[in-house]
Amino acid sequence: MSALAARGIALSYGAARVLDGADLELRPGELLGLIGPNGAGKTSLLRVMAGLLKPAAGTLTLGGRTLADLSRRERARAVAYLSQGRDLHWPLTAERLVELGRLPHLGPFSRPGPGDAAAVERALAACDALNFRHRPVTSLSGGERARVLLARALASEPALLLADEPVAGLDPYHQLQVMEVLRARAQAGTGVLVVLHDLALAARFCTRLALFQDGRVAAEGAPGQVLEPGRLGAVYGVEMATAELPGGETLQVPWRRLVRP
Repeated sequence: MSALAARGIALSYGAARVLDGADLELRPGELLGLIGPNGAGKTSLLRVMAGLLKPAAGTLTLGGRTLADLSRRERARAVAYLSQGRDLHWPLTAERLVELGRLPHLGPFSRPGPGDAAAVERALAACDALNFRHRPVTSLSGGERARVLLARALASEPALLLADEPVAGLDPYHQLQVMEVLRARAQAGTGVLVVLHDLALAARFCTRLALFQDGRVAAEGAPGQVLEPGRLGAVYGVEMATAELPGGETLQVPWRRLVRP
């Protein structure tokens, strides 16, 4: 599968410019972390790349084809989008909600088949959601809902997955599990773009990072290059500290806030 490329993307909400010439490319087989402070434009860029927002300027291509030239079914089969929102108002069972991820692969009036059921089973298992598959999603905790919604995105088995803060609100065990699932998908050939605020998870799991600031990419590259203490201090307004990890590795972690001028 070819790359999803955003070039020169501009977007405004009224008088507020939220994307200002943003460039980003998601390639097959990579786990690309999009990091940056609140309000930098990360979610807006993800929504543009998913085809949910129309930019004021710039181009979006998938495999060299303009995204707007693809049909909705073609886009849905190629690109899955997992939003931040976890509000669920219909009392579907978790399994039924995950099954909705197979809709791009079904013809009009057709019913899911054995292959669809197998994809749903794999997705539920990957997200540790099998034990509450028959419960209404309206009865699930926030963390359980997050895992079910990720399973729905995985069930579509897309070539590219865009996930906006998928570990927010999860306990440490399930944060690690979700990141392990996303890494495994990338290693299997899926291109995964994930918005993260946890810099430790970004450093440990992502193959490439893009640091977003003021509506554009301020730095891009391997985690060790992007997570440079001086750069993070300037962008986030925090002082970084070096933590020792097992095996002799080190990790930069936020330590204290800096006084802004």
